[in-house]
Amino acid sequence: MSKTGYFQYNMRTAVHCAVGGIVRLPSLFEGLGAKRVLLLSDAGLKQVGIVDKVVQVFENMNSGTTPKLVGVYPEITPDAGCDAVNAALRYAREIAADSILAVGGGSVLDAAKGVKYALHHNLTDFREVVDGGIRLESWPSAQPISIPHIAVPTTAGTGAEVSAGAVFLNEETGIKCNLAAPFIEADMALLDAQLTVGLPAGLTASTGMDALTHALEAVASPSANHFSDAHALLAAQLIEQNLPKVVQNGKDIDARNNMIQASTMAINAFMMSLNAIPVHNCAHAFGGLYHVPHGDANAVLLPIVMEALPEFYAANASRLAQALNLDSNASGESLLADVVEHLRQFQQRIGCATDFKRWHVSVEDLERQIVAIASDPAALFYPIPVDRIQRIATKAVG
Repeated sequence: MSKTGYFQYNMRTAVHCAVGGIVRLPSLFEGLGAKRVLLLSDAGLKQVGIVDKVVQVFENMNSGTTPKLVGVYPEITPDAGCDAVNAALRYAREIAADSILAVGGGSVLDAAKGVKYALHHNLTDFREVVDGGIRLESWPSAQPISIPHIAVPTTAGTGAEVSAGAVFLNEETGIKCNLAAPFIEADMALLDAQLTVGLPAGLTASTGMDALTHALEAVASPSANHFSDAHALLAAQLIEQNLPKVVQNGKDIDARNNMIQASTMAINAFMMSLNAIPVHNCAHAFGGLYHVPHGDANAVLLPIVMEALPEFYAANASRLAQALNLDSNASGESLLADVVEHLRQFQQRIGCATDFKRWHVSVEDLERQIVAIASDPAALFYPIPVDRIQRIATKAVG
């Protein structure tokens, strides 16, 4: 954990948190100077009525006021592919939108960042942005983007509502690509736990494990600092306490509220301590190869990767135990083993995936899996030895 070395900590997104808070959206956009709002979402949220609920908020406004909701695009596909971003980008230009409202899970929230980035840079094909697999930008070369942007998460998982990073599937290569650039994150995030109440137990579990993975990878990061710890440790503790509650009773609004706040804190810690992320490295690879949803991939891999890489995780075993509310008298690798076992028991409690069998992942495909993990952009931070990749992949396949 860095105490005296240089680090930078940003949290540019203003967070508004309230059950039923979506009623504030028009006034928040008005404060940002928006006039023509585009709503981005997905077909599932349109089907269950969440998109219509947000549309109704704008329709209930005084007809003479601005901003106006001038377009609804509920066609963002899973994995936030470049093709989906390009299609939404074309629609945004057709309706002359000057601002973006993203309502959904990680794919929708990340797609909105892609649309925003492309509009700002006057691009027509987003694929050229991430064609190399990863694009990293920094201030001052990256400057503010004057496109009002509000993100409303409908899962407590990715935390994409506040992160200046996004993951996109390049359909042409099958690789999940990364864009990390200041100012692509939303100006405001509205955390309304009421929107997560209808989330099925399975999706609640997998997205919650995504958030837990963000928090724990931040705790174990070589770039962890006191600021990231403040978010990561509390986020993990809240998830460990509340995720079983919301899986068992999806209408527990207090636990839902705790989860959505923990998710936001977790991604902030993750991004602001970004360094070695072995779990995400492997999750990106399996997601790209087999379209395993990112939350499920992290859920399966979290204890497997920790167990396979004791030389990386053991030094932070006591911090990981603290993050998981685990009381143990062990230390070092012995304590790490307790942490891994605690995670496996936690998997059972919430009923999340523990292997990739349901996605028909085969051990006979091991060579491709090794190549995908070794060549994922996240491997630049911490290359996992091939023998460990084999061990991880073999266990994950089940």
